[in-house]
Amino acid sequence: MTALALLRRFWWALPMLALAAALLATRATLADRTATLRAERSAWSAALDDAEKARLEAERRYATNLAQAATNYADGLAARQPIIVRSTNTVREYAQTDAGRVLCRDADRVRAVDALDAELAEAAAGGAGAVRPDTTAPAGGR
Repeated sequence: MTALALLRRFWWALPMLALAAALLATRATLADRTATLRAERSAWSAALDDAEKARLEAERRYATNLAQAATNYADGLAARQPIIVRSTNTVREYAQTDAGRVLCRDADRVRAVDALDAELAEAAAGGAGAVRPDTTAPAGGR
């Protein structure tokens, strides 16, 4: 049999051979793409895991810093408390002396200064009216 006779007899096998060759080439390409997708997916998962670990570490560090800051603030307040009490007592004792009476204001005059400050704040915020002068301020020592 010649090649032409074989071709006439088995012509239907040629499309099958072409399809089989295409199938083999497609399987190789598909396997390559599947491997690439798996590698990308694994890289993204690793990146997400790393980001989650970093977020948890940042939250843990923030909580530690916040607790430490609160402790430091409380310690600072506790350390200043005796100084404030001692300063207040020193001012009271000084105000009872003759020199202290000239420079220190009594409670009513301090409240008057607070009222004056409130009027100044109101005027600065656009309130109407003139601000009264602080006529009770002592002239000595200033």
